[in-house]
Amino acid sequence: MSIIEKAVERLEQLQRAAGASAPVEAEEVQKASAFPDAGAAPAASSEPVAVPAPAPAPAPAVQEAVAAKEKAAPRPVRTPSGDRSVEIDLERLHSVGIVTPNAPRSLIGDEFRIIKRPLLRNVQGRGAAEVQNANLIMVTSSLPGEGKSFSSINLAISMAMELDHTVLLIDADVSRPSVLNILGLPPRKGLMDVLTSNDMQLGDVLLKTNIEKLSLLPAGTPHPRATELLASDAMNGLLAELAERYSDRIIVFDSPPLLVTTESRVLATHMGQIVMVVESNKTTQAAVKQALSTIESCPVKLMLLNKSQHTSAGSYGYGYGYGYGYGYGHAPKENQ
Repeated sequence: MSIIEKAVERLEQLQRAAGASAPVEAEEVQKASAFPDAGAAPAASSEPVAVPAPAPAPAPAVQEAVAAKEKAAPRPVRTPSGDRSVEIDLERLHSVGIVTPNAPRSLIGDEFRIIKRPLLRNVQGRGAAEVQNANLIMVTSSLPGEGKSFSSINLAISMAMELDHTVLLIDADVSRPSVLNILGLPPRKGLMDVLTSNDMQLGDVLLKTNIEKLSLLPAGTPHPRATELLASDAMNGLLAELAERYSDRIIVFDSPPLLVTTESRVLATHMGQIVMVVESNKTTQAAVKQALSTIESCPVKLMLLNKSQHTSAGSYGYGYGYGYGYGYGHAPKENQ
């Protein structure tokens, strides 16, 4: 034990002997510093102790010893709760026909620039009428296989390329999630885990991507009562938090098909805008009308014609095409 450490120990013994309310005289402090091997401290006396006022500061040697001890003490280290950043292979996405930042201009990129424009106008309050929760946008379809997940990913990335908005893409197709798979990412905890856990918060499962201004919320662990969870108070609170707390963020939901499950119909009641994907030359008019009848409460509905072929003169070629129309509180008219 060094002389300084013994001095500190001696000082503590003197303070305990004199009582917590009686400071030790400067002379005793200096004596303890100069003679660290002195005998044990005397027993406490019932006679009053003369204490000068004000009490002198501890000797310099004691101050240095205390400072050295505090500096050497280990500090607690906060361990991160998990890696919430993911790397998307942008070259792979571009090769399968998905919009990516900094890629050469393409037909699909131009089409989604046109598709997103009326949606963004409503988000910015510049549409034909004010739309409540306009930043909550659901992408769905009548039946599986029409390209809704492909469209929701393209729409989210295209919107994230805007200068004034950040985008959160939520895989709400909790029965058959596909967003992470299309993006080349492994399964993660997500929406269902937040709704079923009292300890998990939204921020614990949000994923930040290498696409600037784009975040992801996976579907999470499948649950047999997914419909009830999407209609629960917990989901209502989550949607309210997304719409109000992040009012400058656009939230795109990849929803289940309307005619296959009831989850999408429950989800639609909270949305400000809905994009319904229709597969060209396959989806019947009856299926489209039936699907639209299930989302009548949504104020804005936009139709997106997917997998169309451009064959007319002056067209760009073949690929994913679009045709859209939207209205406020009624079924949209199709513009082609």
